[in-house]
Amino acid sequence: MAKVAVVTGSNKGIGLAIVRALCKQFEGDVYLTSRDTTRGEEAVKSLNSEGLKPKFHQLDINDLNSIIKAAAFFKDTHGGVDILINNAGIAFKGADTTPFDIQAEVTLQTNFFATRDMLTHFMPLIKPGGRVVNVSSFVGSRTLNNCSPELQARFRSEDITEEELVGLMKRFVEKTKSGQHKDDGWPETAYGVSKTGLTTLSMILARRLSKERPQDKILLNACCPGWVRTDMAGDKAPKSPDEGAVTPVYLALLPPGATEPHGRFVSEKEVQAW
Repeated sequence: MAKVAVVTGSNKGIGLAIVRALCKQFEGDVYLTSRDTTRGEEAVKSLNSEGLKPKFHQLDINDLNSIIKAAAFFKDTHGGVDILINNAGIAFKGADTTPFDIQAEVTLQTNFFATRDMLTHFMPLIKPGGRVVNVSSFVGSRTLNNCSPELQARFRSEDITEEELVGLMKRFVEKTKSGQHKDDGWPETAYGVSKTGLTTLSMILARRLSKERPQDKILLNACCPGWVRTDMAGDKAPKSPDEGAVTPVYLALLPPGATEPHGRFVSEKEVQAW
Protein backbone atom coordinates (compact mmCIF):
# COMPACT_ATOMS: atom_id res chain seq x y z
CA MET A 1 0.00 0.00 0.00
CA ALA A 2 1.33 3.44 -0.99
CA LYS A 3 2.55 5.72 1.75
CA VAL A 4 0.34 8.71 2.56
CA ALA A 5 0.96 12.28 3.72
CA VAL A 6 -1.82 14.61 4.90
CA VAL A 7 -1.40 18.39 5.27
CA THR A 8 -4.17 20.44 6.91
CA GLY A 9 -5.05 23.93 5.71
CA SER A 10 -2.96 23.51 2.60
CA ASN A 11 -4.78 25.33 -0.20
CA LYS A 12 -2.50 28.38 0.19
CA GLY A 13 0.51 29.82 2.02
CA ILE A 14 2.88 27.60 3.95
CA GLY A 15 0.52 24.61 3.70
CA LEU A 16 0.51 24.75 -0.09
CA ALA A 17 4.31 25.09 -0.11
CA ILE A 18 4.58 22.02 2.16
CA VAL A 19 2.42 20.01 -0.26
CA ARG A 20 4.57 21.19 -3.18
CA ALA A 21 7.77 20.09 -1.42
CA LEU A 22 6.32 16.72 -0.37
CA CYS A 23 5.13 16.04 -3.93
CA LYS A 24 8.76 16.44 -5.01
CA GLN A 25 10.44 14.57 -2.13
CA PHE A 26 8.01 12.04 -0.63
CA GLU A 27 7.46 8.68 -2.27
CA GLY A 28 3.73 8.27 -1.78
CA ASP A 29 0.38 10.03 -2.06
CA VAL A 30 0.24 13.61 -0.80
CA TYR A 31 -3.15 14.96 0.23
CA LEU A 32 -3.83 18.67 0.01
CA THR A 33 -6.77 19.43 2.32
CA SER A 34 -8.90 22.51 2.89
CA ARG A 35 -12.32 23.30 4.30
CA ASP A 36 -13.41 24.87 1.00
CA THR A 37 -13.59 22.24 -1.74
CA THR A 38 -13.45 24.73 -4.62
CA ARG A 39 -10.33 26.46 -3.29
CA GLY A 40 -8.73 23.12 -2.55
CA GLU A 41 -9.35 21.78 -6.04
CA GLU A 42 -8.04 25.03 -7.56
CA ALA A 43 -4.85 24.64 -5.48
CA VAL A 44 -4.46 21.06 -6.75
CA LYS A 45 -4.81 22.34 -10.34
CA SER A 46 -2.15 25.00 -9.73
CA LEU A 47 0.26 22.26 -8.59
CA ASN A 48 -0.78 20.07 -11.53
CA SER A 49 0.40 22.91 -13.80
CA GLU A 50 3.84 22.53 -12.16
CA GLY A 51 3.83 18.83 -13.02
CA LEU A 52 2.92 17.73 -9.48
CA LYS A 53 0.11 15.35 -8.58
CA PRO A 54 -1.31 15.89 -5.10
CA LYS A 55 -4.69 14.41 -4.20
CA PHE A 56 -7.48 16.43 -2.56
CA HIS A 57 -9.65 15.70 0.46
CA GLN A 58 -12.08 18.12 2.09
CA LEU A 59 -11.20 18.70 5.75
CA ASP A 60 -12.35 21.46 8.09
CA ILE A 61 -10.54 21.06 11.40
CA ASN A 62 -13.15 23.23 13.16
CA ASP A 63 -15.83 20.68 12.23
CA LEU A 64 -15.45 17.53 14.36
CA ASN A 65 -17.65 15.58 11.94
CA SER A 66 -15.30 16.53 9.07
CA ILE A 67 -12.30 15.24 11.07
CA ILE A 68 -14.07 11.96 11.91
CA LYS A 69 -15.07 11.43 8.27
CA ALA A 70 -11.56 12.17 7.04
CA ALA A 71 -10.03 9.81 9.60
CA ALA A 72 -12.40 7.04 8.44
CA PHE A 73 -11.48 7.74 4.81
CA PHE A 74 -7.73 7.47 5.41
CA LYS A 75 -8.16 4.35 7.51
CA ASP A 76 -10.40 2.61 4.99
CA THR A 77 -8.60 3.76 1.84
CA HIS A 78 -4.97 3.71 2.95
CA GLY A 79 -4.90 1.74 6.20
CA GLY A 80 -3.70 4.84 8.02
CA VAL A 81 -1.36 7.79 7.52
CA ASP A 82 2.45 7.96 7.35
CA ILE A 83 2.87 11.73 7.64
CA LEU A 84 0.48 14.17 9.31
CA ILE A 85 1.30 17.88 9.20
CA ASN A 86 -1.07 20.04 11.23
CA ASN A 87 -0.63 23.35 9.46
CA ALA A 88 -4.11 24.91 9.62
CA GLY A 89 -4.20 27.96 11.86
CA ILE A 90 -5.44 31.52 12.16
CA ALA A 91 -4.26 34.88 13.50
CA PHE A 92 -6.03 38.18 13.90
CA LYS A 93 -4.24 41.20 12.42
CA GLY A 94 -2.68 43.62 14.88
CA ALA A 95 -5.09 46.38 13.84
CA ASP A 96 -8.19 44.18 14.19
CA THR A 97 -10.77 45.80 16.50
CA THR A 98 -12.49 42.55 17.49
CA PRO A 99 -12.69 42.46 21.32
CA PHE A 100 -9.77 40.57 22.84
CA ASP A 101 -11.94 37.92 24.51
CA ILE A 102 -13.51 37.05 21.15
CA GLN A 103 -10.08 36.92 19.53
CA ALA A 104 -8.95 34.59 22.32
CA GLU A 105 -11.89 32.24 21.94
CA VAL A 106 -11.71 32.07 18.12
CA THR A 107 -7.91 31.77 17.95
CA LEU A 108 -7.63 29.04 20.58
CA GLN A 109 -10.55 27.16 19.06
CA THR A 110 -8.67 26.69 15.78
CA ASN A 111 -5.00 26.72 16.76
CA PHE A 112 -5.33 24.59 19.88
CA PHE A 113 -8.67 22.83 20.34
CA ALA A 114 -9.36 21.95 16.68
CA THR A 115 -5.76 20.85 16.15
CA ARG A 116 -6.08 18.73 19.29
CA ASP A 117 -9.22 17.14 17.78
CA MET A 118 -7.18 16.30 14.68
CA LEU A 119 -4.52 14.66 16.81
CA THR A 120 -7.06 12.77 18.92
CA HIS A 121 -8.62 11.17 15.85
CA PHE A 122 -5.51 10.77 13.66
CA MET A 123 -2.87 9.62 16.14
CA PRO A 124 -4.29 6.05 16.19
CA LEU A 125 -3.95 6.05 12.37
CA ILE A 126 -0.25 6.96 12.30
CA LYS A 127 1.63 3.96 10.93
CA PRO A 128 4.86 2.57 12.41
CA GLY A 129 7.73 4.83 11.38
CA GLY A 130 5.27 7.69 10.92
CA ARG A 131 5.96 11.39 11.39
CA VAL A 132 3.68 14.01 12.96
CA VAL A 133 4.51 17.71 12.63
CA ASN A 134 2.55 20.47 14.37
CA VAL A 135 3.20 23.89 12.85
CA SER A 136 3.61 26.16 15.85
CA SER A 137 5.52 29.44 16.18
CA PHE A 138 8.43 31.16 17.93
CA VAL A 139 5.71 33.53 19.18
CA GLY A 140 4.63 30.64 21.42
CA SER A 141 8.04 30.36 23.09
CA ARG A 142 8.27 34.14 23.44
CA THR A 143 4.78 34.13 25.01
CA LEU A 144 5.81 31.36 27.40
CA ASN A 145 8.67 33.54 28.66
CA ASN A 146 6.14 36.30 29.38
CA CYS A 147 3.79 34.09 31.42
CA SER A 148 3.88 34.05 35.22
CA PRO A 149 6.55 31.82 36.82
CA GLU A 150 3.76 29.45 37.91
CA LEU A 151 2.43 29.05 34.35
CA GLN A 152 5.94 28.71 32.90
CA ALA A 153 6.67 25.90 35.36
CA ARG A 154 3.53 24.00 34.32
CA PHE A 155 4.05 24.43 30.58
CA ARG A 156 7.64 23.23 30.89
CA SER A 157 6.83 20.38 33.28
CA GLU A 158 7.54 16.79 32.25
CA ASP A 159 4.42 15.65 34.12
CA ILE A 160 1.82 18.08 32.75
CA THR A 161 -1.12 16.03 31.41
CA GLU A 162 -3.26 16.71 28.37
CA GLU A 163 -6.21 17.30 30.71
CA GLU A 164 -4.28 19.88 32.73
CA LEU A 165 -3.16 21.64 29.54
CA VAL A 166 -6.73 21.76 28.21
CA GLY A 167 -7.78 23.23 31.55
CA LEU A 168 -5.13 25.94 31.27
CA MET A 169 -6.20 26.86 27.72
CA LYS A 170 -9.84 27.09 28.84
CA ARG A 171 -8.79 29.15 31.85
CA PHE A 172 -7.05 31.70 29.61
CA VAL A 173 -10.17 32.09 27.44
CA GLU A 174 -12.41 32.44 30.52
CA LYS A 175 -10.13 35.02 32.14
CA THR A 176 -10.14 37.17 28.97
CA LYS A 177 -13.95 37.42 29.26
CA SER A 178 -13.65 39.19 32.61
CA GLY A 179 -10.46 41.03 31.64
CA GLN A 180 -8.52 39.20 34.37
CA HIS A 181 -6.05 37.28 32.18
CA LYS A 182 -3.10 39.57 32.98
CA ASP A 183 -3.76 39.29 36.73
CA ASP A 184 -3.85 35.52 36.19
CA GLY A 185 -0.34 35.51 34.70
CA TRP A 186 -1.08 35.58 30.96
CA PRO A 187 0.34 37.98 28.36
CA GLU A 188 -1.90 39.93 25.95
CA THR A 189 -1.60 37.60 22.94
CA ALA A 190 -4.20 35.04 22.00
CA TYR A 191 -2.10 33.76 19.09
CA GLY A 192 0.93 33.35 21.33
CA VAL A 193 -1.01 31.46 24.01
CA SER A 194 -2.55 29.19 21.35
CA LYS A 195 0.93 28.27 20.06
CA THR A 196 2.34 27.83 23.58
CA GLY A 197 -0.49 25.34 24.08
CA LEU A 198 0.16 23.58 20.77
CA THR A 199 3.88 23.14 21.42
CA THR A 200 3.20 21.86 24.94
CA LEU A 201 0.57 19.45 23.58
CA SER A 202 3.15 18.15 21.09
CA MET A 203 5.54 17.37 23.94
CA ILE A 204 2.82 15.61 25.95
CA LEU A 205 1.77 13.45 22.97
CA ALA A 206 5.39 12.61 22.11
CA ARG A 207 5.96 11.36 25.67
CA ARG A 208 2.79 9.28 25.36
CA LEU A 209 3.97 7.75 22.08
CA SER A 210 7.31 6.81 23.64
CA LYS A 211 5.46 5.09 26.48
CA GLU A 212 2.58 3.43 24.63
CA ARG A 213 4.03 2.69 21.17
CA PRO A 214 7.83 2.61 21.59
CA GLN A 215 8.28 -0.14 19.00
CA ASP A 216 6.59 1.99 16.29
CA LYS A 217 9.35 4.63 16.33
CA ILE A 218 6.93 7.46 15.46
CA LEU A 219 8.47 10.92 15.74
CA LEU A 220 6.25 13.87 16.72
CA ASN A 221 7.49 17.45 16.89
CA ALA A 222 6.34 21.06 16.87
CA CYS A 223 8.10 23.59 14.69
CA CYS A 224 8.31 27.22 13.68
CA PRO A 225 8.40 27.83 9.92
CA GLY A 226 9.72 31.37 10.51
CA TRP A 227 8.17 34.69 9.52
CA VAL A 228 6.70 33.95 6.11
CA ARG A 229 4.99 36.10 3.49
CA THR A 230 1.38 34.88 3.68
CA ASP A 231 -2.12 36.35 3.95
CA MET A 232 -1.81 35.79 7.70
CA ALA A 233 1.67 37.22 8.34
CA GLY A 234 1.68 39.98 5.71
CA ASP A 235 3.97 40.86 2.81
CA LYS A 236 6.85 42.32 4.83
CA ALA A 237 8.05 38.95 6.10
CA PRO A 238 11.54 37.88 4.96
CA LYS A 239 10.71 34.30 3.95
CA SER A 240 8.79 32.94 0.98
CA PRO A 241 6.24 30.16 1.64
CA ASP A 242 8.65 27.65 0.06
CA GLU A 243 11.35 28.75 2.53
CA GLY A 244 8.81 28.47 5.36
CA ALA A 245 8.08 24.89 4.34
CA VAL A 246 11.71 23.76 4.82
CA THR A 247 11.60 22.90 8.55
CA PRO A 248 8.14 21.23 8.55
CA VAL A 249 9.17 19.10 5.56
CA TYR A 250 12.54 18.25 7.16
CA LEU A 251 10.68 16.90 10.22
CA ALA A 252 8.14 15.06 8.07
CA LEU A 253 10.91 13.30 6.15
CA LEU A 254 13.23 12.36 9.03
CA PRO A 255 14.85 9.13 7.81
CA PRO A 256 13.72 5.64 8.87
CA GLY A 257 15.41 4.63 12.11
CA ALA A 258 15.88 8.22 13.31
CA THR A 259 15.19 8.65 17.03
CA GLU A 260 15.60 12.43 17.30
CA PRO A 261 14.21 15.00 17.36
CA HIS A 262 11.09 13.79 19.17
CA GLY A 263 8.83 15.87 21.40
CA ARG A 264 10.84 18.99 20.57
CA PHE A 265 10.30 22.50 19.30
CA VAL A 266 12.33 22.93 16.11
CA SER A 267 13.19 26.04 14.10
CA GLU A 268 15.58 26.32 11.13
CA LYS A 269 15.99 22.52 11.42
CA GLU A 270 17.52 22.98 14.90
CA VAL A 271 16.03 21.98 18.27
CA GLN A 272 15.19 25.11 20.29
CA ALA A 273 15.11 25.62 24.05
CA TRP A 274 11.62 25.56 25.52
